[in-house]
Amino acid sequence: MSSTVTPLTPATEIQARLGKLRDVLRQDGIDAALIVQKVDFFYFTGTAQQGWLYVPAEGEAILMVFKDPARAAAESPLPVVSVASASKIPAIIAGHGLAMPGVLGLELDVLPAGQYLRFAEMFPKARLADCSQAIRLLRAVKSAYEIGIIRECARFSDQIAAYAAEHIREGMTEIELAAALENHARNLGHQGIIRMRLPGSEMFAGHVLSGPESTRQSYLASAIGGNGTTVAVGQGPSFRPFRRHEPITVDFVFAWQGYASDHTRIFALGPLPDELLLLHERMLTLQEEARRLAVVGAISGEVYQRLIALVHEWGYGEHFMGFGERQVRFLGHGIGLELDEFPFIAAGQTLPLQAGMVIAIEPKMVVPTLGVVGIENTHLLTAAGLEKLSDFPDAVTTLP
Repeated sequence: MSSTVTPLTPATEIQARLGKLRDVLRQDGIDAALIVQKVDFFYFTGTAQQGWLYVPAEGEAILMVFKDPARAAAESPLPVVSVASASKIPAIIAGHGLAMPGVLGLELDVLPAGQYLRFAEMFPKARLADCSQAIRLLRAVKSAYEIGIIRECARFSDQIAAYAAEHIREGMTEIELAAALENHARNLGHQGIIRMRLPGSEMFAGHVLSGPESTRQSYLASAIGGNGTTVAVGQGPSFRPFRRHEPITVDFVFAWQGYASDHTRIFALGPLPDELLLLHERMLTLQEEARRLAVVGAISGEVYQRLIALVHEWGYGEHFMGFGERQVRFLGHGIGLELDEFPFIAAGQTLPLQAGMVIAIEPKMVVPTLGVVGIENTHLLTAAGLEKLSDFPDAVTTLP
């Protein structure tokens, strides 16, 4: 079990992040950024309390908190200003001796329109600019501190897979196993919330799916969806029982101390059909090819194109990462404080890969009549290439 003491983000880490943000703001001609989005706010302050972070390109950041300022002051190394409402922000900026910005950066990829209009009224002389891309690119390259936490997340992911192997039994339902894994994860310290940036994207700790029904697609930007327990959610584990000689997919996100590891393993009660075993081996080969290609300096979209070309060369394009018109056009994504971070190993991406990026590689085959096979591991990109952070075997785990 994890420690009951929640560590705080070091002050040196927060200051380094703010320094990099100021550099980017100056480069982009933005006078200041107003950070609102929950994950960005935590990244730059060390607290997830409700508030606003004002970061001038020149000068010290101002952390303004509505609820709860006392807790924020205990969690963040930055001085906290208690704020009754957002309308007080301009006066607080002026009170710190700072001029009103001519260009104000906002997280326009996720900022609600109502808040945008309110900020436009509060800063009538400012041009509102988008700084979300710059922030996401900063967050894409992890520090040694962040990498240490993600390594622990991956270690916990292995423990979840091992727990699944010990508890899967014939007749057990998907939701039963999901509940057992979630209970175990929470006892290990899982934070219980999986954060995603794409508006409307949401999930619980992960998906436990089995047999042909595991291939049912959903609104989620994922190769698999599952039936779920209600159409109100439309994804995830259902009350379907596990049956012999069918693949059981455990696609589980372990989120701990803010960060996450994405991890998929395939289990089976008795041997799987040879066709599925061959497809699974192909996905392991594709993972190895991804490791060979995804090196520092490689262009993320070009890596994807070379990998998808190999899939089509094998004749597997029809069922790779889904099927039909809604196949997803990626096989890897960055991961950190959110599940959908840069870089994306996806069609059309132009981002060069950098050391310090953390990438989940997840090649999967989705065959409607049989089920899902494939793999997902979280990797750290180093000067030597992709380092897999998980140790649990990648092969199908066949249970008695």
